[in-house]
Amino acid sequence: PKSVGRKNLRVELISSRVAPSLVFAMAASGSQELIQQLMKAEKEAEAHIANAKKNRLAKLKQARDKAEDDLKVFRDEQESKFQREMGAKASADPSAEMSGATQAEINAVTADYDKYKDRTVAFVIGRVLDVPTCLSDTQKQALTMGVV
Repeated sequence: PKSVGRKNLRVELISSRVAPSLVFAMAASGSQELIQQLMKAEKEAEAHIANAKKNRLAKLKQARDKAEDDLKVFRDEQESKFQREMGAKASADPSAEMSGATQAEINAVTADYDKYKDRTVAFVIGRVLDVPTCLSDTQKQALTMGVV
């Protein structure tokens, strides 16, 4: 005996007892069953793939919606933070803040003036009064050549 096919399909070939046309008919009907099983399995696989694609698209849409919601919350938080900061800056008096900084700068300049005034006056007077009364060799040479 020789088994052919899948599952419960058995075709037994007995050379002397079964006619060849009968064996062919049995094999053909078994082949039809196998083809039908393959077609059914292919349709189930296609349905499974289509279902997986649909689930994937649903998960992507869900993830996109969640990301958009998170982004909206973040934007709202940032906008409110910006409005608070801008409100505080708009309500603050910039001239009062600036006048305080300006006064500090004026005080620093006045302190420097008072600190270095005596030394600077002494330096300038020393330079003015310390003028050499003779000409250098270069100056003499320039005068004799008539350059000056």
